[in-house]
Amino acid sequence: MDVNFRKLDLNLLRVFDEVMAERNLTRAARNLSITQPAVSNALRRLREVLGDELVRRAGAGVEPTPRALALWPTVRDALRQLQHTLAPGEFDAGTADTTFLLAMADATAAELMPGLVRIAETEAPGISMRVLPLTTRDPRRMLEHEEVDMAIGYFPAVIASLAARGQSGVGVPFETQRLYLGQYVCVMRRGHPLAERPLTLDDYCAARHLLVSFSGRPYGFIDQTLGALGRERRIVVTVNQFFTAGQVVATTDLLTVLPRHFVTVTGIGDQLVLRDLPFDQPPVHVDAIWHRRAQHAHSHEWLRQSLLRSAAAAFAGSILGQQVPG
Repeated sequence: MDVNFRKLDLNLLRVFDEVMAERNLTRAARNLSITQPAVSNALRRLREVLGDELVRRAGAGVEPTPRALALWPTVRDALRQLQHTLAPGEFDAGTADTTFLLAMADATAAELMPGLVRIAETEAPGISMRVLPLTTRDPRRMLEHEEVDMAIGYFPAVIASLAARGQSGVGVPFETQRLYLGQYVCVMRRGHPLAERPLTLDDYCAARHLLVSFSGRPYGFIDQTLGALGRERRIVVTVNQFFTAGQVVATTDLLTVLPRHFVTVTGIGDQLVLRDLPFDQPPVHVDAIWHRRAQHAHSHEWLRQSLLRSAAAAFAGSILGQQVPG
């Protein structure tokens, strides 16, 4: 159906956004400071323009139609971008009391958070930061649902997907920025039998392994690489934190794979031995990803620049601040 934009009132979209968020006409009316009949009238007018029922009564609230569910993310993003453009608001770091929600693994937090906190203590002493555990290699749902302001980690499949969408001309609702490059290495306890000689592929595959898995699945990107070589390893323990992995490996005969830079901040680096993996493994690129709706918010710009500065201090000489295509 062709939409007649001459009949489309921006206020109708504001009402639609609030109704979709609340799933209740009374609460939407209260939030918008208008009457419930006014909300119902706005929905009626929008139905006429779009040719869809949009919401149906369900219990004490309303239930959106499939068309409404498909439209809502685009409408919400457009409204927020328009708000940021017309009335971006000022962000004075020295007086701000903003709270930022960040999702990242413990290894990433160990590298970036000390520098970020130092910057905040100097420039923005009133802000707060909450670091939530990263439990997925695809944080787009967390960002879409505004559970976090930014996710930081190793997201190769997500970055590739966004780049492909961007190159095909499809709109990409997320932005990314490279923070640093890292390398994974094999880690074992000091005194481990394999620490006394060069690590071969046969030795590696014959050993018992510990895997850091955010999802709990006993299969990771190292196993994908081994599978391409026609090899496999035996994973006997999975944990969801790099710090835990280091502690376990330091007192057992298990092998694990950790970011090389992370071992130096574990506090037990003198108990561990690092060996290059006996096969080619591409470098790890750690990226920040956020929803495009936050792109022009001054507070978010400050956060992004501060993270870049923290990464630059922690990884001097690495490739930093690269804008990822997509």
